[in-house]
Amino acid sequence: MPEGGGGVSAVAINSKGHLWAFQRNAAGKPQVFEFDQNQKLVRTIGEDVIGHQNKAHGMAIDAEDNVWICDESGATVQKLSPEGKLLLTIGVRGQRGDWDEAKGQRLLWEPLHLAFAPNGDVYIGMGHANESPNDTGKSPTNNIGAARVLHLDKNGKFINQWVGNHAGQGHFSMVHGIAINPDNGNVYIADREEYRLVVYDAKGKFIKTIQMRNLTCGLYVDPHKQLWLATGQDGQIFKIDWEGRVLGAMGNGPGRGEGQFAESNYMAMDSQGNLYTGDTSVGRITKMVAPKK
Repeated sequence: MPEGGGGVSAVAINSKGHLWAFQRNAAGKPQVFEFDQNQKLVRTIGEDVIGHQNKAHGMAIDAEDNVWICDESGATVQKLSPEGKLLLTIGVRGQRGDWDEAKGQRLLWEPLHLAFAPNGDVYIGMGHANESPNDTGKSPTNNIGAARVLHLDKNGKFINQWVGNHAGQGHFSMVHGIAINPDNGNVYIADREEYRLVVYDAKGKFIKTIQMRNLTCGLYVDPHKQLWLATGQDGQIFKIDWEGRVLGAMGNGPGRGEGQFAESNYMAMDSQGNLYTGDTSVGRITKMVAPKK
């Protein structure tokens, strides 16, 4: 990544094999980058298109190669065309609060990550728990707390939402990562500070909690329907099954050295099986090469 930039919060790969990166940069600097398969810069997306992203967080690419980005502090999710043109903004910049369809109030509360169902529906995970307590009293537009999942169709039309805000069974205190099981549509939530995954069906009905031994920071489903978990400041990436069993691990723990992560986060896999991840504390992208067959 360009020198002098901040951490890379997320990466994603489109159908052409191009790698997109979302970087936490100061105002006036680009924050969205597209690289070709040889890591050559193709384009940057500047503030003239997306405005300044106050806290770049999650990114995902849908089946039509549209790029979606989450601005946690700015309280928006934006959809960009494959060429980097702004197509849709969900939420109102700088106004966090509830999505109340009956009132016509369509606000977001710290959007962190998003995932797509096979039919194109969008699930947006929100609420950063420890970084922003459920300070509903400070916002007249928020009456239900912070941590939640918002379910929209691919055009941004409201379908459903459900709320966590607790640590017990059937609840969650944060949605730091979110993934959809492509076989059954179940929604997996990475409840980071509680070291667990919380599973719901596509309509928001609680199924189970999977307790893990590490931070659950980022979730990713690769093209082979394999689930991956980034452990954030624990400095590793796990290959896991849909029951949370660890099948393999990468990373030499927390740090800034070779093979280390200060904070591993959202991931992407190319057609050769190589895995990429950003690091929210370091301006770099790490490529993990697939083993030779």
